[in-house]
Formats: sequence, C-alpha cells, structure tokens
Amino acid sequence: MTAARDYDPRLVNAALALHDNRLSEAEPLLRGALHDDPFDVRAIRMFAELAGRIGRMQDAENLLRRAIELAPGFTAARANLALVLYRTNRPAEALAELARVSGEDPDNPGHANLQAAAFGRIGAFEEALALYEQVLRDAGGQPRVWMSYGHMLKTVGRQDDGVAAYRRAIALEPGLGEAWWSLANLKTVRFADDDLAAMRAALGNASLDDEDRWHLDFALGKALEDRGDAAGAFAHYAAGNARRRKRIPYRADDTEATVNAMIAVATPALLAGAVSGGSPAPDPIFVLGMPRSGSTLIEQILASHSQVEGTSELADIALIARSLGDYPAALAGLAPDRRRELGDDYLSRAAIQRHTQRPFFVDKMPNNWLHVPLIRLILPNAKIIDARRHPLACGFSNFKQHFARGQGFSYDLADMGRYYRDYVRLMDHLDCAAPGTVHRVIYERMVDETEAEVRALLAFCGLPYEPGCLAFHQTDRAVRTASSEQVRRPIFRDGTEAWLPFEPWLDPLKQALGRVLEDYSSLQTPL
Repeated sequence: MTAARDYDPRLVNAALALHDNRLSEAEPLLRGALHDDPFDVRAIRMFAELAGRIGRMQDAENLLRRAIELAPGFTAARANLALVLYRTNRPAEALAELARVSGEDPDNPGHANLQAAAFGRIGAFEEALALYEQVLRDAGGQPRVWMSYGHMLKTVGRQDDGVAAYRRAIALEPGLGEAWWSLANLKTVRFADDDLAAMRAALGNASLDDEDRWHLDFALGKALEDRGDAAGAFAHYAAGNARRRKRIPYRADDTEATVNAMIAVATPALLAGAVSGGSPAPDPIFVLGMPRSGSTLIEQILASHSQVEGTSELADIALIARSLGDYPAALAGLAPDRRRELGDDYLSRAAIQRHTQRPFFVDKMPNNWLHVPLIRLILPNAKIIDARRHPLACGFSNFKQHFARGQGFSYDLADMGRYYRDYVRLMDHLDCAAPGTVHRVIYERMVDETEAEVRALLAFCGLPYEPGCLAFHQTDRAVRTASSEQVRRPIFRDGTEAWLPFEPWLDPLKQALGRVLEDYSSLQTPL
C-alpha cells in the first residue's frame, strides 16, 4: 500500500495516543510522518480519524478518499469512510461502501453492525434486524452488538425483546454503561435493588472509562428519581453531565452570536420575498424547538393522519445551511433559482426516509428552529410547528437526558437556560417579522385541551380532522427518539410536573432564563 517503512514508531505512538484520546500528542506525530511520506496511507487514515474526533468530518472524508485513491484495496480506510458517511447522515452512501467492505472482510462483525445501523437510519428496519440477528448467531458474545440490537428492537416497538437484548449485553459486560442507560431511557423500566447494586459496583471500578461512567450516572439518576430520592438522583445527573460536558466543545456565546446574526438577516422584507422562490412542494412539516418539548408527541399525532408520514430527526437542513459558507448572512443573497435548487436538494435528501405514498411527511429535528428563515426561503409552502414546553420542565428533562450526539448545551444548566432564551428570542422575532409562519404548540395546553389543540394543529397543516389523531398511541410505526415508549401510551400529565422535586437545584437554569421564565405563564393559558 505504501513505500514507507513497514515499522514507523511515530505511527505506533500516534495510534496509542488516539486510543487514549490524547489527540494533541497524536497530531504532531502524524504530521511528521506525512511530511516524510505524503503517500503513507496508514498515516493518512489515522489523520482522518483525528479529524473526525475533533468534528472536522469533511476533512476526515477527504483524507479517507485520498487513502482509498492511493490504495483501493485498503479495506480499513473504506470502512472508516463508511462510518464518516453514516455520521454525516448519508446512510445510503455508507451502505454502498459497506457492501464492498463486507465482501473484502466478511468475518468482521463490526461491518455488519454498521450496516444494520445504516439500514435503520433509512427506515429499513427489517433488514437491520435481520443483520443483527445474523451477527449474533455467528458471534453471540459481543455485548455492544446486543446493545445495538436492543436499540433497533426498541425503535420498532418490541420493548420486551429490547429489554432482553440490553440485559444480555449487561450480562456479558456488567460495566457497559450505555446498556444500563438504554434500559433507563426506555422510561418504563424500574430498576430492582440488585440493579442499583450492580451499577454502583461498576461505577466503583477504578479502570472504568469516562463514557461508561457518565452513562451509569445518568442511569442511576433515573433509578433514584423513580424511587423518589431527588437529592441522590440529582447528584448522579450532575456528575454525569459534568463528565460529559468536558468532552463537548459547546460555547453559549457562539449560539447567541448566531441568533443575533440570524435576526439581523431575517428581515420582514427578506421573509416576505420567500414566496417568489424556493421549491413549491408542500410536502414537509417541520416540528422544531427544544429537545424534550413534546415534539415526538406532535410527530406521532401527525403521523396518525392518513395523509402524513412520520420520518425522523433529519439532519439535512443543517447540512444545507453549512454548505452556504457565510451563514446566515448568505441568506440575503440567495437568488430565487438558487433557493429552489436548495429546496429540491432537501426533498431529494429526505426522499430516502419516505416509505409510503402519503403526500406529507414530518421532519422533527428540534435544532431546525435556528434555520426557520432558511426553511422559509427554500421551502415556502412547508409547514413549521414550534413545540414549546415550560422552561424548567423542558430544561430539567434535557439535563437528565443523555443524548447520543449533539445537544451540547444540555450538559450545563446555565448553558441550557441561555439556549432556551436564544431559541425564544428568535421565535419572537419571526412572529413579528413573518406573522403566521410558525404554529406554536404549548405542551401543557396539549395535555389539558388535547382535542382542541389537535384540531388547531391539523387546521394549520391544511389537513382535515381525523379521530385517529387522538388515538396516536395506537399508531404502529417506528419511533427513533428518546420518547419512543412514551408516545405509545395515552397522553399523561407526568411530564408537566417531574421537575418540581428538583427545583432547589435549578437556580442556574432560572437565572439564565430570566424573563423568558416569567413570561411563560401567559403562553399556558388557552387562547
């Protein structure tokens, strides 16, 4: 694959540094190796891994494609490329690479595991389950594959089988924190005394890595919350968040600056001109706002309508935003034809997630609140729903929720308050700059006045009322978010009051929210 020396101590030491997450030590070693031999595909592949670790996914992809160009048979680099494609929400491209990887390295269960996850990403759940089952028949002693299998079973509503898969993973690796958290995250599992003892024993293992530790902290927090021990639960939630926050390069000032820039560019004149460009397709219904605000409930209600298909949290709008360069300032210079091109691009990207002939579909990526002006410009006939929930209820729900990726604001109460405040600030601006563009669903009103709120939601979307939308918990569909089991139950009030026992510890959140918290009570009152 390369004319470089078979043994290069710099690559060995760089590999050890990457393994231990000592990225600053790995980088100069790899730069030195590549300076001496720019064609060393081993060093290129490792440098791509370093780029991916710090979030520079485009650089990682470019490096891996270069390695494959130099050495087409470099299977490990192609497998890494498939992973990058998967993580950048291009599962179909990942599957194309994995088809070749699996042929070249058929005995590696990791490839089949990634294939199954990619199938799940495009909604091909039966194919995903079949692949997991094949891997587990051939190599049933792999706890992480059992855990991934559990994730997929949960998604398709096979909760008992999912619990059994998670339990199998834990039996094989008692310190596997993510499997414990996955059980807790079902929201329906109640841990026994033996479970608490096992989690505490695992947490007491000095050799346990940080990732397992924070997952165990989140799981123990949920276990103690279920037992009414608010102080003990909050201590574990705080510990898990503090560990996770150290790995997340989130800066609240950056979010504030981005919102300031978006408000500056999203003038009434710009938004009024949206009707003269963009893709005319009315297909998408965007449900956005804070995570843990009731967006999955809204999606489930809409997906219970005969004309609406539920998909998932699609990353495509954010990817389009990043492609524009100087964003959001670039919005002001988008010509009508370019806006149509971008709207059509979104629809093309989203098409892989659509598996029915229903004319409308839901994209419930919560973070799309930041991109509402972009959505208006490229998809002027799309419907936009803002899911909003009490700031303290929503904030604490995020604080106790460990997200697989993203949502960096959620690991610190002050960051969370600032993020919620910036979100409301932009939504308030849009309400003034483009009245009627966004329909707001207040979670507490949806709980108290369900039928009236559902009727108003459907009317905004231009859909006739259907009684099945009130029986949303009976709708048989895959749900890929943390609320998957909650939306399979009738609507309940638990979520509106769960934060109350934890109020003594929420002062940083309250202070960061400021007037937003004071003003929320007026939104809870039915119009």
